[in-house]
Amino acid sequence: MTERHSQPAATARDEAAPEIQFRNVSKRFGTLTAVDHLNLEIGKGELVALLGKTGCGKSTMFNMIAGLMEPTEGAVTVMGRVPFREFDWFRGKMAIVFQNDRLLPWRTAVRNVELGLEMLGISAGERRARALRWLETLGLKGHENDYPYALSGGMRQRVSIARAFATDAELLLCDEPFSALDEMTSARLRTEFARLVRDTGKTAVFITHSINEAFDIGDRIVVLKRPAEIAHDIQITPDTPDHERERIRAVIHHSLSA
Repeated sequence: MTERHSQPAATARDEAAPEIQFRNVSKRFGTLTAVDHLNLEIGKGELVALLGKTGCGKSTMFNMIAGLMEPTEGAVTVMGRVPFREFDWFRGKMAIVFQNDRLLPWRTAVRNVELGLEMLGISAGERRARALRWLETLGLKGHENDYPYALSGGMRQRVSIARAFATDAELLLCDEPFSALDEMTSARLRTEFARLVRDTGKTAVFITHSINEAFDIGDRIVVLKRPAEIAHDIQITPDTPDHERERIRAVIHHSLSA
């Protein structure tokens, strides 16, 4: 198990600069402290699972990365910019896959995938070509003209993933997108998702409360304890032997059970 510790980054953004950085970040809601003096760096091209129990602050962290809220103290930067203050700058650079698919019921699968591209002003021909390509990549060839009601839960979430990848955003944020699916479907989708992230060289942050899901998804697992305190920051590689993986799993399980 390799523990990692964040270091302050230089002000100027360069290739070595973190893609996402929390610098001494706290977030309070009245008397409730959701995040307390958090320091964390995520590098470009990393696939990171943020793992923790409900209420540990991971969703608050997610919302600060997405620019949906700002910290009470400290600074959150993404690609060297402040997402809450420069929200519009991130259009087309950040894509989100939510817990439910959020498909528009009056649009077909291909038209749902095209939605983000329409918002980016991509031409009709280009957005159709991209949408069809990603639907085929995610195993939905032949279902392009189906409406959401005619698709299974897993198929709808595939459409949602295709919509995110079609924008070619540099950063993918995923908020427990497979939690409503059965375990077999969830396992297949997270394996596909992780492969696509690695193949396309994206940076991805994946929120989860499942240890199994974190192991399937993450090259790096950040285990959080309330209030968003980093209990473990673990790097996993394909070469990590099974006995070491089981030891790491036991350590994480103990931390989350405490």
